[in-house]
Amino acid sequence: QVQLVESGGGLVQAGGSLRLSCAASGSIIFSVTAMGWYRQAPGKQRELVAGITSSSRLNYADSVKGRFTISRDIAERTLYLQMNSLKPEDTGVYYCHVNYGPGYWGQGTQVTVSS
Repeated sequence: QVQLVESGGGLVQAGGSLRLSCAASGSIIFSVTAMGWYRQAPGKQRELVAGITSSSRLNYADSVKGRFTISRDIAERTLYLQMNSLKPEDTGVYYCHVNYGPGYWGQGTQVTVSS
């Protein structure tokens, strides 16, 4: 049983920054579990934005490379997404996900970037 609690979303102007957090609790072995951030824009399918593999390899969607940074604090069992130079097209609901057991999702946090 794993619980993921997200925070950090909000409303920002284009060019601004936000940091999303995803705190994990439960049976997950955080340091060896692949994790990622997904987003779902209105009327669109959920897409992978950034991920960390089980071997700690980082990967990013082309649309966010150079602007977003995924990281995790093993001791705190928290996943982060630092988002800089935000654009209106970054608007959507952001979900964290852990690839453990059946897979677990956070509740989602809204990010709105105004132009």
